[in-house]
Amino acid sequence: MEEIIKPKADFLFEVSWEVCNKVGGIWTVLKSKARPTIEYYKENYCLIGPYFNQNSKGEFEEEKIPKNWEGLCLDLEKEGLKLKFGNWLVSGVPKAILIDFSQWLKKADQIKKELWDNFKVDSWKSPRDYTEPVVWAYASGRVIEKLSQAMPKKKIVAQFHEWLSGAGLLYLKTKQSPVGSVFTTHATVLGRTLTNANVPVDGFLGKINSHEQAYRYGVQSKHLLEQACAKSADVFTTVSHITALESETILGKFPDVLLPNGLDMSRFPFIEEISIKHKLQRDKIRNFIFWYFFPFYSFDLKETLFYFTIGRYELKNKGIDVFIKSLSELNKKLKQEKSKKTIVTFFWVPTQIQSIKRELIESREIYTDIKDHLESIEEDVEGNILQALVKGGKMEKTDVFANKEEALIEIKNKILKFKKQGQPPLCTHNLENPNDEILEMLYQAGLENSETDKVKVIFYPIYLNGADGILNLTADEAVQGSHLGVFPSLYEPWGYTPLEAAASGVASITTDLAGFGRFCNEYIKGKKLPGVFILERLGKSDEETVSDLTKILYNFCKLPMGQRVENKIQARRLADLADWEVLIKNYITAHNKACK
Repeated sequence: MEEIIKPKADFLFEVSWEVCNKVGGIWTVLKSKARPTIEYYKENYCLIGPYFNQNSKGEFEEEKIPKNWEGLCLDLEKEGLKLKFGNWLVSGVPKAILIDFSQWLKKADQIKKELWDNFKVDSWKSPRDYTEPVVWAYASGRVIEKLSQAMPKKKIVAQFHEWLSGAGLLYLKTKQSPVGSVFTTHATVLGRTLTNANVPVDGFLGKINSHEQAYRYGVQSKHLLEQACAKSADVFTTVSHITALESETILGKFPDVLLPNGLDMSRFPFIEEISIKHKLQRDKIRNFIFWYFFPFYSFDLKETLFYFTIGRYELKNKGIDVFIKSLSELNKKLKQEKSKKTIVTFFWVPTQIQSIKRELIESREIYTDIKDHLESIEEDVEGNILQALVKGGKMEKTDVFANKEEALIEIKNKILKFKKQGQPPLCTHNLENPNDEILEMLYQAGLENSETDKVKVIFYPIYLNGADGILNLTADEAVQGSHLGVFPSLYEPWGYTPLEAAASGVASITTDLAGFGRFCNEYIKGKKLPGVFILERLGKSDEETVSDLTKILYNFCKLPMGQRVENKIQARRLADLADWEVLIKNYITAHNKACK
């Protein structure tokens, strides 16, 4: 029988730098779990974020200050804090308060001094991206303290996400506020830093002087703030077991509750819809592939699979380096056996760009022109084909294009213009950095989009918003049209991308160092078609990882269509286990512990 859990808190504040301010993965967490959180707390739930006018446009709808808070807000405004009340325009439409803290920036040194005096957080020589969040977070603590005065008889809990909001929690502790506190680290500052510096995760789990290493890599201000929050919070939480072990080593405390990240599964296709959605978006990708590659040479699109990776430009942490090396090995293997398969791999990894490559714009325009021209004579050609079939006998070209000779000549001329010499580009855009690392890695791996290559690559360095002038698909649509997502992360506290792929019924690869990978592991042991493939990276060298990943990539491309469909269904079922309707209970458990 399913356990029934009820919230003990009468009111919940949730504080994050990413409320109405899209920066990274926490924005997805908060946005996707808003509706199920409201189901528990109703109108007694409010998010708190920073006010940046440009960033909140289209996300935030301002409303009048609630009457019971009007006087308190006027007091805060006299202190230099102006509050914007309204709704975050996401599923569930939760209440949100955005704090204009610009006048408090002059208090930065005073706030840093108080953090040192009370918690020994060393902000000396802190980086530029430290001061703003710390001032805003401290202000959020003051706002919660003040607003809670209007609810003297209510049990109030405030949840703070990441070090960026942590100063708010520490402010409440210094004021001995009765507000219960929950602190959530999604990834430790030092853990991410060490992995970026090529220190393997198993090289620092359980055996590291975190204080010494934080100073060595210059992240002591963020690390010490994060550590103080973990130890001072009434309840300390993180998103996965792998990050819990990391927190125990780096922050000196094992979390009280684990909060795995989920999705609002209601916005993803049902199992019955998966194949329909895939075919629709796959055909759009095929159209793009046609005008991208076919001016130079052709291959069988029906024998082509689409692999992809999507996420931040972190070559080591996200495993982009080993993915490229594995694609190189896969290319050699498929060429040696003269495979009929072609693998087109997308790197949807944003970076600084200048413009779309001119030759691609030309190819797209000519392709569109040819297509429009064919559509204009389509009805007449269909009629001619029908007449020829009814008459019987051998069908000639003159029968099909009767009275359309001029149109046929014009199409032939356009096709001649469509053809190009050389090779398709590796990247869709001209980049700001002429020595881009991903492009350099692709060249070094021998992936150059030559006609003989069985593995083609497309570096697509912009966000997929559905109207980018090239593929014109949203991220969800692009994923739905693909066959395999590849996320061989070295450092991944959770891993939303393989989960989102699974939710769309798309197979993916994650690792045993990713929170989602470990979450899936117990459900897929021993399955030939697991939906999500787990690549072992713990204790493995890069060479071993490349070899293992190549095997998965190769075996997947050899699966018959029926087994790929079966694998899609399994992926979707796995994703259902991470529905917020199920996982939100972990949050309620954490809040209830904080009430004590």
